[in-house]
Amino acid sequence: MKKQYLSYQDTIDFLAQAMEKHPNLIRLESIGETHEGRPIMMVTVSQDVAYADLKPALLYTGTIHAREWIGIELAVNFVQYLLDNYPSNPDVVEALTRNTLYMVPCLNPDGFEYSRQHFSFWRKNRRDNGDGTFGVDLNRNFGINFKRSTNTQSNIYGGQAAFSEPETSAIKGFVESHSNIQIALDYHSQGNVFFPAHKFNHEAEIEGTDLNIMCANMANEIYKVTKRQYGIHRGKPPANLIHGSGREYYYDRGILSSVVEVGSRNIPDYLINMSQSVDENIPALLYALGTAINYSDLAPKRPENFTTKEVLANQVELTWDDGNSDVRCDDCKDNQTDEVQSDQDGCYYQIYRSESPKYQCTRENLIAITSQHSYIDKQLKSGHRYFYNLRKVNRLNRIKSPFAPEVKIKTCLEKDEFAFTLFPNPEQIGYVGELTASQNREHFGNNSLFIGVNKTKGACYGVIDFNIDRLPDDAIIKDAVFSLYPMNRVGAKIENYGEWSVSILNPEDISDITDFAQIQSATAIQTLGDAIDSDQLTQGIWKTWRFSALEKRLVEEQLEKGRLLLRLQGPDSLPLCNDSQMMQFDIGYGRFGGGIHYRPNLDLIYTRKPYQVALSATDCHTIEREAHYPAELRSGFDYQGETVFGQVGFSLSCISNSVDIAITQAYFEIESGSLVGLDQHMRFTVEMAELDSLDYYSVKHREKIEFIGYEVSSEDLAKSPRQRFMFDSSARQYLEQLHAEGKHVTLIIRATSASRQKEAIVDWYGLEDEHRPQLMIDYIERRHQALESPQNLEAQLQDGAVKLTWDNPEHNDFVGAYVVRNSFHPPRSPFDGVKLYAGKDSYTFDRFGNANIPKYYSVFSYDNVPNYSIPAMIKFSTDEVTPIICDEFEPQDEAEKRYRDGE
Repeated sequence: MKKQYLSYQDTIDFLAQAMEKHPNLIRLESIGETHEGRPIMMVTVSQDVAYADLKPALLYTGTIHAREWIGIELAVNFVQYLLDNYPSNPDVVEALTRNTLYMVPCLNPDGFEYSRQHFSFWRKNRRDNGDGTFGVDLNRNFGINFKRSTNTQSNIYGGQAAFSEPETSAIKGFVESHSNIQIALDYHSQGNVFFPAHKFNHEAEIEGTDLNIMCANMANEIYKVTKRQYGIHRGKPPANLIHGSGREYYYDRGILSSVVEVGSRNIPDYLINMSQSVDENIPALLYALGTAINYSDLAPKRPENFTTKEVLANQVELTWDDGNSDVRCDDCKDNQTDEVQSDQDGCYYQIYRSESPKYQCTRENLIAITSQHSYIDKQLKSGHRYFYNLRKVNRLNRIKSPFAPEVKIKTCLEKDEFAFTLFPNPEQIGYVGELTASQNREHFGNNSLFIGVNKTKGACYGVIDFNIDRLPDDAIIKDAVFSLYPMNRVGAKIENYGEWSVSILNPEDISDITDFAQIQSATAIQTLGDAIDSDQLTQGIWKTWRFSALEKRLVEEQLEKGRLLLRLQGPDSLPLCNDSQMMQFDIGYGRFGGGIHYRPNLDLIYTRKPYQVALSATDCHTIEREAHYPAELRSGFDYQGETVFGQVGFSLSCISNSVDIAITQAYFEIESGSLVGLDQHMRFTVEMAELDSLDYYSVKHREKIEFIGYEVSSEDLAKSPRQRFMFDSSARQYLEQLHAEGKHVTLIIRATSASRQKEAIVDWYGLEDEHRPQLMIDYIERRHQALESPQNLEAQLQDGAVKLTWDNPEHNDFVGAYVVRNSFHPPRSPFDGVKLYAGKDSYTFDRFGNANIPKYYSVFSYDNVPNYSIPAMIKFSTDEVTPIICDEFEPQDEAEKRYRDGE
């Protein structure tokens, strides 16, 4: 199998021959020499390569870990792809015209050759440590957050000092002499995941959106080829996982940087798995190369202050500033001025919308192009999360700016909707393992769910037991979404094997949710949606299951039991000679859980069973030009062809005394007794009106408020004397207003005809008849207006963390305060940032943030709908420097320890 892979000398020979054939495209040079005397080769690819150092550049590094051969294989194949497609492919031509590729196919030549010829599992370089051991982990030898160690035997031994190794010293020298590098990609195996760089402060950074979108767009290119889904995972507090990596070194120098973990094995079957990994990553690499210019000094400035102005149930208004300090939206007098100022630098804006985080920004989800500084996005779904991204584009050369920090919202609810997000308590979430019977109870409320199978734990199932007794018994579920955060997929080592799914269990069948046998043998009531096959497992991107109509009804059935019991299952057996097909999910509890931000949750939107009332008419009149008939109800045309109006009135006094109601359905029902002279086509309408007098002139020239339902034709009446006129949403809203103001409802029945009619009358049943007119109304009681905002919001530093205090409103409908943090602007929506707290207290601590970094906090009050108040907002910054202590990683089991130790 290994003979199909290139040696290091094969790689050098290929690049040398390519340079001979394409001297204007390729330059090959050595940037240093290894311990064993091998050159560290750098290949530069660019149109007119003599000018390559003047263009924005992508730096590619591969096989820094000796056994991860994908780096060198992908490098050679990508160079070949560029040569084969230049100049025929316009995307390749544009990428190489505007950008430069710097590529080190193998940053660890000695280790690679040792892995290839002697010990395939070798990871480090080949330094003689002088104590009988060899090698330094080069990806722990860079200068950012370097950690000195004396354990030279360790696979992650980082060396005696930062940049002590010739390989890392060589790349350091090259990077620091090439300020044109904008993007750095470091190719590893395994995991099918992007690991964007971070700065160890566990807060959003201005480039965070750029990193996520770059990786998401690359993942989209990969998906097009093989339908394999790559994850995106930047890491999260409180664990500090890596010391001295190249990724963080590049990022510290202002370079967008990410590790790309490819495949599910270090040295897989070449003809199938390795060739797939190479083929799917070539388009992603071409995309990354083409986008380097967008992060250079040639690009427009990043838009600033991207935020929301207003969020409603079905639309959101977005606003932003230009990004140039002398051009600000606040200075604009009107839209015309706004557009002129936006055009001063010859740019326009692109707006992208998605319904999941870390999503690509491509033509597929580009929703607007505008030269203005605001945009209203309409026709959204109520109670749904949306993610917006914004960048500026130069209209002449089409160079794009970096992205503004992503804006996250959740639309408001419709008037008849409530929302509730359920989180499991610690004792209600965990996993049970086939071979870990004595520890299964300890797996609950502790760090992670392991789901799948390996030789250490056997088959494992996740268990989540939601308490749903806080939902009303008459809840009608309109939308239900279960969300789970995948935090590690390295244990899923087998390509195209197994699938992961979520099932609803009957809680009455399970006496102990920590008992493996009971969980394994339980019969599923229903399995949610589609199962996830192994190629679709993603690390670092929330996985959601949206419930179908059947599944929502099942949730309603569980309301009587007060519990919703879910089982997460994966493959339960292993093929021959395989040891693991295990996926790891966060639970938000335990020392190394990510906290409330990463807790599995069930997001519900529901309404309630409505009250139903049948209102009989309180009055009715027939109003003719020359006469007025109380208690009678007719409509049509008199002998002179003048319109005869029917009027019906209703009192709403028997509906709830609460002014906060939502009418979910209403219709006016009327029945005809006799039809006179309806030989020609006629139609009858029902309108709402406000009348001070019922004289003919006032009725004829009334203000038309709302039409009720559709017109009824004379043919319809001939077929069925009983007719219903449905109130639409606008008419129902007007009904609610009349109820709140204590007013009666007045309806006018009017006849219309295309030709002049005479003596054509419908005689409707009136007040004294058994079939008298009725107004049927379904309604629920629900608060419409938000509470007052919290008051006296203050922030101070206490024990190294930011403490926030405020005063909650005193109101019977107060349920809690919702606290959110945003690094870039004051959050105007409770979902635009990092959630810190939700509850009745009037204080909280920001224990996940870096107290040394300025940031914004908002506190919202909310009721049981929930309606969220206008936020109380504050900016926090301090001149006091607070030490940030990153906890050392402690593995949860032996298999995870071996992985983290490079074993």
